[in-house]
Amino acid sequence: MKKRTTFGLMKFLASSDEPISFLVVESLEYLPLIRRAFPNAELAAVTENEDAPREKEWEDLNVSWEILDYTAEPLPFPKESFDYILSEHLLELAGNPQDIAAGFSRFIKPIGALLTSFENIRWWKILDNLRDGHFYALAHRLFAREDFRTLLYASFYKEVSFLPETSPGPDKLLDELERAGFSDREDMNTENWLVIAHRSMQEVASLKARYTPKIRRQLVTLLRRIEYGIDLKENRESLKRLCETAHIDEAYVRAFVDQTIVWKEQFAKNIRE
Repeated sequence: MKKRTTFGLMKFLASSDEPISFLVVESLEYLPLIRRAFPNAELAAVTENEDAPREKEWEDLNVSWEILDYTAEPLPFPKESFDYILSEHLLELAGNPQDIAAGFSRFIKPIGALLTSFENIRWWKILDNLRDGHFYALAHRLFAREDFRTLLYASFYKEVSFLPETSPGPDKLLDELERAGFSDREDMNTENWLVIAHRSMQEVASLKARYTPKIRRQLVTLLRRIEYGIDLKENRESLKRLCETAHIDEAYVRAFVDQTIVWKEQFAKNIRE
C-alpha cells in the first residue's frame, strides 16, 4: 500500500525561476508542486506505472518519462544530469540500499542533492509493537537516523541533514521507553525522517557554483603546482592571468585554497617567493 505523503521534502527547497533540473522517482504527486515552485525547471520522472504519462494530472507539466523499476534497472541518464533527485522512502524497498544510494549519486550534479525520507524504526509505535512481540514492517526496510546517515556517507554524499515528521506518542508510554533506555524523545516522536543528502559540503558547493568546471580545474591545478613547488615563477604568473581573465577575486582564491590545499604553510611560502 502506498504511504500517505505530506510533501515534506518541499521544505528543503526554495522557489526559483532558474532552470533547475529535477528527477522524481515514483513520488509523482510532487510533480505539480515542483512545477509551481520552479516554473522553468526541467522535470524528469521514473515510475513503474506505464499509464502515468497519460494521466490527466501530469499532462500539462512538461515531464520527460522513463518507465522502469529503479530497484532492478539502471537509470538511463548521463552522469551528473540533475540538480535534485527526489523520492520519498527511496531505499526502503531496495535489496541493497547502498547500491541504490551510491548509484543515484552518479546522476546528481556536484552541487546537487538527493531528497528522500524513511520510516523511523525508533518511532514510539514501532517500539511499542516490538515490546509486545509484533513487527509489521515485513515488506520494507526501516532505518534509524544515524544508520541512515552512515549509509549515505558510505554512498559518496558529503553532507546529510534531517527534518522530523512527527506523530507524538502518549507521555506515559514515552516515559516507559525512556526508562528502558530510549533517551531521545524527539526521535521516538518522529514517524518519518526527511533527508537531504548533498554531493558536496555546502562551503565547497558555494565555491563550485561560481565558476565553470573548466576554470575550477585550471585553478586547482595551478594551486597544487604552487603547493608542491613546481615551476613556481611560471605557475604564479599563470595563476595571476587566470584570476584576471576569469575575474576571480582574492577572497575566492583564499576559500579555494582552504578547501583544496593540504600543505598550507608550504603553499603560503611558495606563493610569496
